[in-house]
Amino acid sequence: MSDVELARIPAGELRTARGARPVPIPAFEIGVYPVTEEQLGEVLGVTASHPRRPAVNLSWLRAVRFCNALSEWEGTDAAYSVDGDEVRWHVDSDGFRLPTEREWEYACRAGSASAHYGPLAEVAWTASDGLSSPQPVGGKHPNLFGLFDTLGNVSEWCWDLFDPDRRARDRAFRGGGFADDAGHARASARRGAAPASRFDDVGLRVARGAFDAVAEVPCADASDLV
Repeated sequence: MSDVELARIPAGELRTARGARPVPIPAFEIGVYPVTEEQLGEVLGVTASHPRRPAVNLSWLRAVRFCNALSEWEGTDAAYSVDGDEVRWHVDSDGFRLPTEREWEYACRAGSASAHYGPLAEVAWTASDGLSSPQPVGGKHPNLFGLFDTLGNVSEWCWDLFDPDRRARDRAFRGGGFADDAGHARASARRGAAPASRFDDVGLRVARGAFDAVAEVPCADASDLV
């Protein structure tokens, strides 16, 4: 299949709000690009109309199933157990998974404290480009970790509940898409939707990295972690 290229992200700290205590982020791996239509098609057996474009119109649940299928393809243990709409993350698994929001933001920022890791027009496809669809991955400049399209082009599903304090099970997505303005294409901007929702500007970027204990996972909520 078309290889899923991963970048090794060094351990560090993420400051989630001004004055807040930094959150430690253990080293992990994350996709250099969003998952493409070609990669999704090869793993899940669907047709890719635009092989190099980011895969979109896939729900959070389908993104989880893709991660498990990719783990099986690569011969590693699945990170998730799935029972209908119920998903549990086995944090000691080194299989492919969705990044947590904190991992995603840390990887997106690549050391930058600004809303964007470079001039937005140079690093992200956004509404200012007047597009009607996602663009092939890698068309703008990468961040200092060598990651492309973390801002703009398509938003990316993360593991986390969007609001753990509510009964809704909405999941978070980050990064902003091709039709979003600069206010949504920021490293700190976040939105969420029901796990079965699908959008033409939301895809995924896979991650890898196991933990010895649930307490080590850089996630604001420990629900569904085992």
